[in-house]
Amino acid sequence: MNKFIFILLVILISFPSKSFAQTDSTTSKIQEFQSLLLQLQQMRFADSLKKADLQAQFNQLNVNDRSGKQLILSEFLNIERKDSLRKLDMISRINYLKETAVGYPVTLFSDTLFSIYIKIGASTPEERATNITKKIKVLYDNDFLKLDSLVTMESEYGVDIIYGETIIMSISALDALINNNTSQLLANQYVGKIKKSISAAKSTNSVVKLLLRIGLMLLVIASIALLIFLIGKGHIRTELYIKSNKEKWFKSLKYKDYTFLTAKQELNIVHYLFKLIKWFFVIVLLYLVLPLVFSIFPFSRGWATMLFDLVWSPFKGVLTSVWAYLPNLFSILVIYFVMKYVIRFVKYIFSEIESGNLKVSGFYPDWAKPTYGIVRFILYAFTFVLIFPYLPGSDSTIFKGVSVFIGVLFSLGSSSAIANMIAGLVITFMRPFKIGDRIKLGDMTGDVIEKTMLVTRLRTVKNEEITIPNSSVLSGNTINYSSISKEEGLIIHTTVTIGYDVPWNKMYEVLIEAALRTDLIMKEPKPFVLQTSLDDFYVSYQINAYTKEPGKQAIINSNLHKNIQDVCNENGIEILSPHYRAARDGNMVAIPASYLPKDYKAPGFNVKVKKDDTV
Repeated sequence: MNKFIFILLVILISFPSKSFAQTDSTTSKIQEFQSLLLQLQQMRFADSLKKADLQAQFNQLNVNDRSGKQLILSEFLNIERKDSLRKLDMISRINYLKETAVGYPVTLFSDTLFSIYIKIGASTPEERATNITKKIKVLYDNDFLKLDSLVTMESEYGVDIIYGETIIMSISALDALINNNTSQLLANQYVGKIKKSISAAKSTNSVVKLLLRIGLMLLVIASIALLIFLIGKGHIRTELYIKSNKEKWFKSLKYKDYTFLTAKQELNIVHYLFKLIKWFFVIVLLYLVLPLVFSIFPFSRGWATMLFDLVWSPFKGVLTSVWAYLPNLFSILVIYFVMKYVIRFVKYIFSEIESGNLKVSGFYPDWAKPTYGIVRFILYAFTFVLIFPYLPGSDSTIFKGVSVFIGVLFSLGSSSAIANMIAGLVITFMRPFKIGDRIKLGDMTGDVIEKTMLVTRLRTVKNEEITIPNSSVLSGNTINYSSISKEEGLIIHTTVTIGYDVPWNKMYEVLIEAALRTDLIMKEPKPFVLQTSLDDFYVSYQINAYTKEPGKQAIINSNLHKNIQDVCNENGIEILSPHYRAARDGNMVAIPASYLPKDYKAPGFNVKVKKDDTV
């Protein structure tokens, strides 16, 4: 063993460095192994010197000095043990190099003879394997081939396998090393494999065997066709049998009044199921028989594997990708469930604030729902940020390009939507109105029935639903009739024009009496009257009254107008049109007859004639 290591070390050191130049991971492994051998030789040289010194000390000891001899012997054995461990480490590294190195097969008609792992000169292992395969094929095509002429010959740096003047391949010391053999023995093994493969190929490709193979192939194909025909016939007979018994076997699947599946749908499902079973058996049959068909001819023995690889590789790739993605999938599920319960907790907190069970200073209950929406959106965005690195293909250029493209489309196409969302947030925290308030936006008046991030919806007194973008709400004026009406009351008002012939104090009493008669108008604070203008033909009186029902302004105003007419009529006050001038001679008063005395008669015309004294 020591001699073998020494010779191997000399070969590795003396072999030109270009013979070991590798561009892949095998190069580093071989260089590491070469360094290991150098270290091993240095250690063995130091150990040999130390053992020689121990031997000299042992010889100088007295015959009776047993303890000294035992100590020297123990140290000697310790050196041997360390040397054995180093040998085992070297062997394990050789095996590791062989397991991890990439091998390229040398073949003849899809039969692998051996593999090439090592580069020689400028030829990579793949190029060496391709060239050797081509040369073996040339030998096979030689009708005058003499296999006994295929021999080995030692060269300066290894052993060559030659036929005549042609060098089929060269075997270096590293080729022998990675195969746990010597160069000569490995060359002899390769020669035997090449001879055996060529001889077997020539015998299998004879004319007689070719005809037999053709006949066998036709027989197998006919058998496959017959089996497929029988499968099809069985499928047809099965379907006919099922259809003949469909009335007995298939009933509608119902639960109460809802029908999950009708009898016809159940029949269709069974039809597709048996069709799937038929094709399953056909595919399994082809999968089992096609390799047999292709194996009949030597040149087609690898076709079945290639054919099924084309079909199976995508499925295998998908299954492999799914299996490899499982750790990331578990991470995504953990993040999802953690954030799900965090969002639930946040929702519970804001629901308690909204219901009034939890009070936060400076935070209004009607802020709870929109604020929860904002926090939830932020948590969802944070969840997506956490999950994004675990998504398949998230680091690919295409995925990033699509993400940027979608972001650009979103930013260009949603500018108005974003403006409405921002306006919705501002409106929420400004609190100009809340759900149920009677408000006026521009020329539209109604009750607020919905507030979203994008729009505000009103319902008018005519049951019309109006949708207003939040950006329009924010940019316009908002009148809220309900915000302080519950505490202080809303002042409703209307204007009546009365002629100058009616005393203003009398008119004050009439209007206040009419307001007090009106339902839903508060007695306290007491209604009051304002004179808003003194026009050419009349005085404008405005009656103002308090109510805590702003949502019923229409009915309150209607009742108020009705009571104003009644009280005015009761007090003999005529409500005339703005530019009406009464000619009392011969005209009825502008009061309904039910309010007049029964003996009332319209006055006659008064005509006065003034005589001229000069006449």
